[in-house]
Amino acid sequence: MKSREDYPHIYFFTETNVVFVYKIVGEEYVTVSDLSEKGEWETYELSPSDEFGNFNHEANIALVGRGYFLSQDDINFMAGKINRLIQSQRKRKSLSYEEKGAVHLVSSKSTAGALRFGLDRPKTVIAFHDLFSIGPVWKMDQKIGQDSRHEWLNENINMEQAEYEFENNFSKTLLEIEDIPEFVPIYIWTANNGNEQTGLRFILHLLKEKDNDIFLINTTEHYHQRIDPENEMLYSSVLHPNQLKLLLEQAQSANPLSYQDQIQLQREWEDLAQSKDVLRLWKNGRVTSVAEDYFDDLILKTIDQLHKEQQTKDFIRTGKVIGETMQQMDEMVGDWYLEYRIRHLIYNGFLELKGVPRSMRHYRVKLREK
Repeated sequence: MKSREDYPHIYFFTETNVVFVYKIVGEEYVTVSDLSEKGEWETYELSPSDEFGNFNHEANIALVGRGYFLSQDDINFMAGKINRLIQSQRKRKSLSYEEKGAVHLVSSKSTAGALRFGLDRPKTVIAFHDLFSIGPVWKMDQKIGQDSRHEWLNENINMEQAEYEFENNFSKTLLEIEDIPEFVPIYIWTANNGNEQTGLRFILHLLKEKDNDIFLINTTEHYHQRIDPENEMLYSSVLHPNQLKLLLEQAQSANPLSYQDQIQLQREWEDLAQSKDVLRLWKNGRVTSVAEDYFDDLILKTIDQLHKEQQTKDFIRTGKVIGETMQQMDEMVGDWYLEYRIRHLIYNGFLELKGVPRSMRHYRVKLREK
């Protein structure tokens, strides 16, 4: 597939002599699933005498009532090209971030939603739709590492998303971080768990060429110090928007993260990015890689306990197994990962299966008889 830009339009040419013309509307980056909802599409047929390089949609008549098949690879290619054109225009127009306020960076989609709702305007919230405690983070700032991570996730984790949606969201966030201008303060939100602490180090690595003042808000520590000294809160996502607003107000009198602390955290990221381990937890004040099967024994123990509650040993819904297991864990790694480990235990003969393991809703398990 070939492409050509003529902002706000971008042309895509296929081998079937068809030209798809996309008109960009707005300044938000897109994913593959957005392309049918954001922007405007028209389709044209290129005559044999025309050249794609000279094609002008305004001098032609759009096709009506005809459909064409595009592969997911083609649509993903289109999304990437459209986002790069959007980014070039954002830079050219020098979007007024002064009017948009401070930038808040988080490693959790749900936390981002709470910040957007709870914080006063103006503000800009940028989030990774990811779970950095699981999957390889090897060279994750480079395409080779991103491809490796996405391949592992696609092969092992039932995320139930449209193809390329996960990759598109990741790429969108990288573009948004790249777009942050130098003169705005940056707040990075984290908590004492493997996901957010890994995300903190990755974000600081992405910001290493920027001279912005960077403020770190550790919600676990601030919650314990300022809201509830009796309880420990391990995830930013569990906080109410009003609590996040309170923590921000109290953090605004703090000093920016020192250069030495930034360097130390960036070095810790570099160490993490050399490993192909797929499970990370927060232990003794550090992001610690643990064995892939770290929670397997707990899963089997949980199933055994559930069997003891039954009158007759029978299959148990996988969702129930995961829910009961998570209640016994000191740190959450997401139901995705536990479902992946349950499938591993099935494949290796520890569990019996009833149903189709498309997702945790579609099958049940029980301990295999010895």
